Amino acid sequence: MPLNPVLYIPIFTTIFSLIFASLIFKRYREKGKGAHLLWWAGGILLYGVGTFTESYVTLFGWSGEVFRAWYISGALLGGAPLAQGTVYLLLRRKTANRLTTILVPVIIIAAIFVMMTPLDNSLVETHRLSGKVIIWQWVRLFSPFINSYAFIFLVGGAALSAYRFKKNEAARHKFIGNLYIAVGALLPGIGGAFTRFGHTEVLYVTELIGIVLIFIGYKYNIRGSAWSGRKPPKLQLLVGENYYNLSYRKNSGAKP
Repeated sequence: MPLNPVLYIPIFTTIFSLIFASLIFKRYREKGKGAHLLWWAGGILLYGVGTFTESYVTLFGWSGEVFRAWYISGALLGGAPLAQGTVYLLLRRKTANRLTTILVPVIIIAAIFVMMTPLDNSLVETHRLSGKVIIWQWVRLFSPFINSYAFIFLVGGAALSAYRFKKNEAARHKFIGNLYIAVGALLPGIGGAFTRFGHTEVLYVTELIGIVLIFIGYKYNIRGSAWSGRKPPKLQLLVGENYYNLSYRKNSGAKP
């Protein structure tokens, strides 16, 4: 068993992620609609799968199958499903579907190559995971593309929402919530960058802090309406709530 306490952090992250995912799915069932909620629930669940593989390696040691599961659920699916949930929240359904048809095949192709690539067992560390064991190093070039997509829509969507609500005192909680989500979504990406240099422990820390911040932001955003009878602004870009009211949709006759 490893002595480094940081290596045990993914155990707590996994438990937290499973609880969080169940809460989002419960909200979806209560509302009976919301594709973005399904994507978010699935995204948090996959986040937990990734940290579960880290927990397994900490407790039982490295294996090729667990490594591949870690890379697919973490490097490829760690943020993309959450970002896609934001896409379904903020954009038209038709546009979101088109983006899905682009994103999903890329992830599938990348996952196939991850399953096919040989692994260099001489670089294996018994209780740590690192992408350096991949012999086809070009396979790792998929993750920056996928994670850039996640950054644009998840972090960018939350940051834009926070900006829109910044000066609206009635929606102050949504401003705060989206700030939490933006920062929380950014942290695992920073940790993932450190894994390329062999510092996997940084990822373990940022994964836990990141998911906790996203949860806090989510709770802020699902609070009861704070408009107090006031008319909300035409542009509502909200990450963590299931409505938006884009003025161009009104002009097009589409229902929000």
